[in-house]
Amino acid sequence: MFRECSERGERMYGAVIGDVVGSVYEFAPIKTKDFQLIRPDSRFTDDTVLTVATIDALLNGKPYSSVYKEWYKKFPQAGYGASFVRWAQAEDNGPYNSWGNGSAMRVSPIGWYFETLAEVLDEARRSAEVTHNHPEGIKGAQATAVAVYLARKGQTKEQIKEYIERTFYYKLAEPLASIRAWYEFDVSCQGSVPQAIRAFLEAKSFEDAIRNAVSLGGDSDTLACITGAIAEAYYREIPALLKEEVTARLEPEMTVLLNDFYNIQKIT
Repeated sequence: MFRECSERGERMYGAVIGDVVGSVYEFAPIKTKDFQLIRPDSRFTDDTVLTVATIDALLNGKPYSSVYKEWYKKFPQAGYGASFVRWAQAEDNGPYNSWGNGSAMRVSPIGWYFETLAEVLDEARRSAEVTHNHPEGIKGAQATAVAVYLARKGQTKEQIKEYIERTFYYKLAEPLASIRAWYEFDVSCQGSVPQAIRAFLEAKSFEDAIRNAVSLGGDSDTLACITGAIAEAYYREIPALLKEEVTARLEPEMTVLLNDFYNIQKIT
């Protein structure tokens, strides 16, 4: 277990930590919470790259379509889906009607950046639809961003659960113990965002949330990225040593943007 240490005032490492922890279990899924959080081969994946790209878009006023392509070109071997790679390498910027969870794994900075629920919903849609213009792709991004926003604003887990269920029609009542029995690798928004949110809802701490997500045995880096983003917004504390281990695995330009995102006055 990592020692819990206050890291108040810092945001977005929750998503990145989830990605790095889950990276080594994505294609070697496990069904237990008893696992090594950080291994020598733990690394950032496309989830981190595109989350940082979203921060870049927000802070520097860049269009989402161009910033996602820009960051793909910086780190082309980070593990993107085949459809995204084709889009990122093409001259055309048109979306490809995806319902994959790529729209949800990169959206969490929006839940921190904006001050109203309406802004979060609208911006999450805008970030998704440059690639994931399928209704499920947009819904997954919006549900994730809203969960981060509501957690950040001090809503209870029950309030968050009720809003997500009522607004997005995700079913969040099934316990993780039951989900583990049938859950398999699923890269769709509809087949991973509800499970990631449930992993947060059952958690007792930030670390416990990450362990919950990975233990489902699915698309572990993306599940834990989504769960970690919401959990950090809710708990406001992350283990200091875990943050240090993950930061050491990032590229300097990533940490610069992450720190810039923390330091802007708009983030509260």
